Amino acid sequence: MKCLNTRLLLCLCALLLIASPVVAEDQRNDATSYTRAINTAEDLSKTWQNLNDDIEYANRGLLAAPDSQIILNAAGKPVLDVTGLSYLQNNTAPLTVSAGLYEQARLNSIRGLFQVTDTIYQVRGYDVSVMSLIKGETGWIIIDPLGCTESAGVALDLVTKKLGEYPVKAVIYTHPHVDHCLGVGGVTTQEKVDSGEVIVIAPEGFMEHLVSENVYAGTAMKRRSIYMFGLTLPVDEKGFVDLGIGTMMASGSMTLIPPTRDITHTGQTVTIDGVEMVFQLTPGTEAPVEMNIWFPQEKALCMAENCVGALHNILTIRGAQVRDPLSWSRYLDEARQLYGGEAGVMFTSHNWPRFGNEAVVETLEIQRDMYRYLHDQTLHLINRGYTMDELSHMITLPDSLRKYGYTHEFYGTVQFAAKAVYQKYLGFYDGNPTHLNNPDPVGFSSVLIEYMGGADAVIPRLREDYQKGMYQEVATIAGYIVYSDPTNREARTIQADALEQLGYQSVSGPYRNAYLTAAQELRSTGVSESGDASTQGSPPALGLLSALSPDQVFEYLAIRLNPERADGEDILVNIIMESPEGNTTAVVHLKNCVLHAWMGTYDGNASATISGEKTAMKGYLLQGRPSKEKLMGFATVSGDVDSFIRLMGMFDTFTPDFPIVLP
Repeated sequence: MKCLNTRLLLCLCALLLIASPVVAEDQRNDATSYTRAINTAEDLSKTWQNLNDDIEYANRGLLAAPDSQIILNAAGKPVLDVTGLSYLQNNTAPLTVSAGLYEQARLNSIRGLFQVTDTIYQVRGYDVSVMSLIKGETGWIIIDPLGCTESAGVALDLVTKKLGEYPVKAVIYTHPHVDHCLGVGGVTTQEKVDSGEVIVIAPEGFMEHLVSENVYAGTAMKRRSIYMFGLTLPVDEKGFVDLGIGTMMASGSMTLIPPTRDITHTGQTVTIDGVEMVFQLTPGTEAPVEMNIWFPQEKALCMAENCVGALHNILTIRGAQVRDPLSWSRYLDEARQLYGGEAGVMFTSHNWPRFGNEAVVETLEIQRDMYRYLHDQTLHLINRGYTMDELSHMITLPDSLRKYGYTHEFYGTVQFAAKAVYQKYLGFYDGNPTHLNNPDPVGFSSVLIEYMGGADAVIPRLREDYQKGMYQEVATIAGYIVYSDPTNREARTIQADALEQLGYQSVSGPYRNAYLTAAQELRSTGVSESGDASTQGSPPALGLLSALSPDQVFEYLAIRLNPERADGEDILVNIIMESPEGNTTAVVHLKNCVLHAWMGTYDGNASATISGEKTAMKGYLLQGRPSKEKLMGFATVSGDVDSFIRLMGMFDTFTPDFPIVLP
């Protein structure tokens, strides 16, 4: 059984090695006539009126292209392979891909080292995110060092090869999403940070939110990320195309170096290696804590992930806390007011920069109004009595907002944003008492199909409606048959076929990936054939493990507690984590099937006291079923050690291999 340190790392990164396709190509369908009509109908000159600007911006400043389309890890396995996207060189989109998503993918596929200003550079296309570099007097300040060490290291190698070798003086994390920080080991080391040679800067609360978002619900989030990011899809015209805000996720080894300097307020100024930076905190926008950066010497505004080249998520389909479009809108306007008068260029941690003061201000204003419109009009319909599902089909952006590429639904969607706003203000309940206690979905599916005359009566109708292009209806009804009887291959096939067409039609990269991954799993014999998520990923990284605070370790243990094993137990122990900087003591109490930990305390009535080196103790606590022998190998124990071992046997391990589209 894989140890929990590895599982914790997997939860943190929410990434996978890309698995081999599990569905043979001849099982995938071509685009139907309905899908072909939809995908060829869009006139990008009308719906994307700034397309020529985006093409120019995405190409501007290219200094060096990548040496290879593949990035390998130390074992020679690919962590990024974009060779399958070679078809993007064609000017016309395949009939299985939305014309808008195809054009966005072509722009995101322009990879390499770019010069943004005299001293600002970017490496794009080495991960879903972008790494930015600011040239100081003697070295580099790096903003958002990608999501894995291999990609970040190769990106920095490209910079060095073209611009010369300079030391890294500082690393900045703009926000606590894994694709912006877990590649830090590719650009610097913990030793250099500990010595003061390198400063690591992040918004206040960075570590807390990194853990709370990516660990506490991390296993479920990772499983859902397989759908959102298309991690098991073949990279071709019927599979993975693009993520909207970037080409694709890199999936190598992950490291994390905790920040050494917090940004605590807007207007805080930090000068490193001769580079002056003014920070704007934007909490509650694209991440719970996030920050923009103004570079007055270059008249350049870094907008982190707050103003990318697409409509962003108010609620991501991988799962996360709902974001606040009202705050988002307000902080975009604050950035406009603070820096819009001078800004000559705006760059972000995804997609490409925007050049010229007019373009910067226009983008800030349009995206400000886009998020505010989604917020206000959702509440407008809420207060007219419409439910979440009703209003999500009623809201569309006005023509004045929807004509720009950076308001297109390449990543987030208006429909999902409206539901997210509803959830933020009213929750999931729609006010109808019929839905106060909805029946179990598996049992209800069986009852519903029985009411409809049984699967044999329903499936012929599904085939007819599929031929009419009613793909959402077919997928929904077929899903009830599948939930009532997952062995019904005919129902699974027609649901997969319908979801596949929805995927081909999707402008949103994540929507496309989710539809096609669901179709893939329906056509397979189960989750395991689409890649056993519990056995993929990188080996445990000590930097990530040691970055967890002791109280976060105990909070995660409390989530893992199995109430059936803990029922009737009452165990009180002291745990001491030893380190040269000072010991951390905790009283841990299990009672009423709840685990509590009080930090900085000691109880003389505890049944046992366990002392050990801090990193080793964390690793032991986070394992699946720690043994007594392993404990005695590194720890000092007094009292009833068996009570502690019994306690450690009450925690479940989580594996991200549960079904989603199947019951």
